[in-house]
Amino acid sequence: MRACSRLLLPGLALCLTLLATACHKQDSTPAALSAQAVSVMPAQLQTLSRNVPAAGPVAAWEEMQLGVELSGLRVTALHVDVGQQVRKGELLLELDHRSLDSDLAQATAALRQADAGAELARSKYTRGQSLVDGHYISAMALDELRAARTQAEAQLGTARAVRDAAALRRSYAELRAPDAGTISRRLVQPGQVVGAGSELLRLIRQGRLEWRAELPEAQLAQVQPGQAVLLEGSGVHGRVRAVTPGVDSTTRTGTAYVDLPAPGPVQPGTYVQGRIAIGQGSALVIPVAAVVRRDGHTYAFRVGREQRAQQVRIDTGSTQGALIEVRSGLKVGDAVVSAGAGFLADGDRVRVVPSAGNSPGKTP
Repeated sequence: MRACSRLLLPGLALCLTLLATACHKQDSTPAALSAQAVSVMPAQLQTLSRNVPAAGPVAAWEEMQLGVELSGLRVTALHVDVGQQVRKGELLLELDHRSLDSDLAQATAALRQADAGAELARSKYTRGQSLVDGHYISAMALDELRAARTQAEAQLGTARAVRDAAALRRSYAELRAPDAGTISRRLVQPGQVVGAGSELLRLIRQGRLEWRAELPEAQLAQVQPGQAVLLEGSGVHGRVRAVTPGVDSTTRTGTAYVDLPAPGPVQPGTYVQGRIAIGQGSALVIPVAAVVRRDGHTYAFRVGREQRAQQVRIDTGSTQGALIEVRSGLKVGDAVVSAGAGFLADGDRVRVVPSAGNSPGKTP
C-alpha cells in the first residue's frame, strides 16, 4: 500500500501543476486578442455615373394593322407567315380577282375606242381648217368639227378615268407590304371571305423594337432624349427617343420611349429592367462588401475610437464596380468595415488589420 502511495503522489502533483499552468495562461490572455479581425476603409467622395433604374415592356416601334379595301372576296393565296421578314412592296396576300380582271378589260377596251374616236375627230378638224381657207366649207361646219373634237377628247378623258378606277380596284385584290418589317400576327386563312377594313396581318415596321420605361414623376424629370440605356440581363443597349411631357394622374408615372437598334434576344411583350444613364456626379461611396442586408434593411459597420463596431442603417444608390453609393447614414471619412462585416453585431469589439491577405473571422 505504501509503495502504491509513493507512485501516485508524484503523478497527482504533476497533474495539479499542469492544470494550474493552463488556468494561469487562460487568465493572462489579453482581451484585445478575443476581438474580431476586420479591415476598414474610409467613406469617400468619388465621381460616379448617375443611372435611373426603370422597368417596362418591350413593344414594337410601330405595329401596322394590314387589311384590304374590298368586301366579299375570297382569299386565294397567302404568301407570308408569322415571323417572316418582308420587303417594302412585297406581295403578302391575294384575293379572287376574276371579276375585277373582267371590269378592267372592259374599261381598257372602252378607252381604246374613245382614243380612236378622239383621233378621228382631231383629223377631221385639221382637214376642215384647210378647207375653210379655200371656202370649200362654211365657218359653221368648222365650228361643228371643233365641237366634235372637244366632245371626243372629253369622252377619252372619261374612258381613261374609268380604266384607272378599274385598275385601282384590281390592285386592291393584292395586299402588299407598305414598308419593310416583320410579320407579327396573322388573322386570315386561305379560302376565307374577308371584309373591307378588317385586320388580316400585323407588321412590325422595319422590325424595330422599343422599350417603354415607366418612371415616377421625380425621375422622369431627369430623363432626356439621347441618353444611353442598358437593359439588364440581356446586355442590349438603346437610346432614349422621346419622353412623355407629363405623368398619369392616377399612377403618377410617365414613359420614356427607348429605341433598341439591335434588340438581340429581347422579344416584344417581355417586361424588363434597365438603367438610363443621366450623367455623372460626386457621390459618397463605400465598398460593396461593406454593405450588410438584414431584416429587409441595409447597414454598414462604422469603427469608432473605442475599437467597437457600430451598426449604422444606410440608404444606398447606384453601384459602380466594387463601390456603392451611400445617400444617407454616413459622412466623409467614416471608417467602415470593408471585410468581415457579415460576422459582426452592433457593439462588437474589433481589431483592425490590413485588408490584403486577411479573411474575416475570429482570432485564434
